[in-house]
Amino acid sequence: MMSRDDFFRKELVAELRRVELSMRREEKVEKKIYYLSAAYGITSRTLRYAFTEDYLLADFVLNTSYNGLMERYKRIRSGDATVELQPIHFERIQDGLKMLADAFESGDSILLSLEQILAAMYATTGPGNYLREKGLLKL
Repeated sequence: MMSRDDFFRKELVAELRRVELSMRREEKVEKKIYYLSAAYGITSRTLRYAFTEDYLLADFVLNTSYNGLMERYKRIRSGDATVELQPIHFERIQDGLKMLADAFESGDSILLSLEQILAAMYATTGPGNYLREKGLLKL
């Protein structure tokens, strides 16, 4: 019989994989961001029922990344074209979601996957984009 923690981890992994696939299939930026919101939705639910520091950290990074992308998207829609949302940003986030699901499934460290997701989002901010232009932040 599957333990409660195993059940919630399995559900988390399945949802992260679903989010990653949905983002990859979608062409529209706003829908990609919309799908990303489901990633922190599942981490938030999971940590309420099977708390671990890893679930909490993943939830924080995914929520922060979603909010950062939404902020940039809103700025672009209001006419601020200083930093563009580019396919590479979403490719790295999608790759990070796959890595995160793999890490939760195998029990490996989640840090590299979260670093990749957070760095990709940070590259959409003014300071992050500037660091990317200088070659210090690589995607």
